[in-house]
Amino acid sequence: MNIIRYGAVVLLLTVGVGGQDRPAFEVASIRPTAPDQSEVVVGVRITGTQLRISRWPLREYLAMAYRVRPQQISGPDSLATLYDISATIPTGVSQDKVPEMLQALFADRFQMKSHLEKRDAPVYALEVGKDGLKVKEVALDPAAAAAPGATNVQGVGGGNTVSLDGGDGSSFTLSNNRVEVRRMTMERFAGLATRFLDRPVVDFTGLSGRYDLTLDVAPEDYTAMLVRAAVGQGIQLPPQALQAMNFGSLNPLKAGMERAGFRLDARNAPLDFLVVDSIAKTPTEN
Repeated sequence: MNIIRYGAVVLLLTVGVGGQDRPAFEVASIRPTAPDQSEVVVGVRITGTQLRISRWPLREYLAMAYRVRPQQISGPDSLATLYDISATIPTGVSQDKVPEMLQALFADRFQMKSHLEKRDAPVYALEVGKDGLKVKEVALDPAAAAAPGATNVQGVGGGNTVSLDGGDGSSFTLSNNRVEVRRMTMERFAGLATRFLDRPVVDFTGLSGRYDLTLDVAPEDYTAMLVRAAVGQGIQLPPQALQAMNFGSLNPLKAGMERAGFRLDARNAPLDFLVVDSIAKTPTEN
């Protein structure tokens, strides 16, 4: 049954923690995303000083800005609203400062007030299995490694398939009851897998290399994962589709990860949560 037509995957940019200063974009345009019932493209592109992000809910922008997972954000229902942002990064400012610039943008244009707090929360802990890995580290795509310094991350959703091109030779695809991961670090895999599960995935492997994974999942688990990702992306689905999240296993990737030599166990761990105390429903004029 074709119940999903959406762009459910966005890739949180992997950036280092910046300093205490918080630079701002030179100029920035924030527009509500235009309705689209066809195949949806969700993407991030940074070329030189130009930043373009399409079809992200506010919650995703805040996750990127404060380096937390979407499940670690609490706030009003308006955080599900989709926006497109175009902005200019000041000359000489590193792309690594984009999260700080987004923080400044939301404080200015949405008059947002928030705070971080530590909470003990349920997670899936990703670790290397006791018998070691059963997959080998793979090299970065030489063509991607030689490409000029641009960030281009794009997710495409249509029918019951979701595909993400990481822009650096990595990819994450859900299709035909299978998760296909190519040339991806475990830290990035954890961030993406989180979007399809009922709790955050936290990488405790300590691995810095890239890996290929093929994870088969039961049909009922596959549907539940797609629906959960769509809901997290702010997509409106009918009640019969939402019921799919009540079926299937609680940890659908566990068996596949164990076959690859990993552990993916449910436990509690301390996480940083972003609490949005107040935020305007619409931004001030561009």
